[in-house]
Amino acid sequence: MDRMTSETTRALPDRGSTAPSPSALRSGLGLAGCIAVTAATGALGALGSREAVTLYAAFDKPTWAPPAGVFGPVWSVLYLSMAVAAWLVIRRQGWWAARRVLAVYAAQLIANALWSWFFFAWRDGRAAFIDVLILWVLVAATAFAFARVRRAAGLLLLPYLAWVSFASLLTLVVWRANPTLL
Repeated sequence: MDRMTSETTRALPDRGSTAPSPSALRSGLGLAGCIAVTAATGALGALGSREAVTLYAAFDKPTWAPPAGVFGPVWSVLYLSMAVAAWLVIRRQGWWAARRVLAVYAAQLIANALWSWFFFAWRDGRAAFIDVLILWVLVAATAFAFARVRRAAGLLLLPYLAWVSFASLLTLVVWRANPTLL
């Protein structure tokens, strides 16, 4: 009986411990890593947007164009949802097994960051429009691939896809209305 009691005691978790389990710690670090990589992409794009407020104010814009102050909060929420979606895929499959899906995710992150450089830093409306169309395809492909791994991950990207759809139209309209600035 003593042997059975000691084996049962060893198998039970220590309820008094406050340290996270190794898997919870690994999961938390994975989420932090996904947020860091996605935020770094946003930061790279922001570097290309240093003149965005001034330029955006100077553009002829359609009446449905949002005020400049809307973009930062919207992108912050979208970047967070993208990071969580990637993390859900990694949790389900692991880094190695998800490498192809994550490669598409990385490609859309690169296209995302490049748009700001094309549009605001290099003032190339045509390249920005081509880039945003490529971004749309990559986001749609990422959402589909993520949904095949974990439905919630794909659903988390739908607001991003909607925003990129809106941004595609806005890019085209602003580029065509401002040929001397872009």
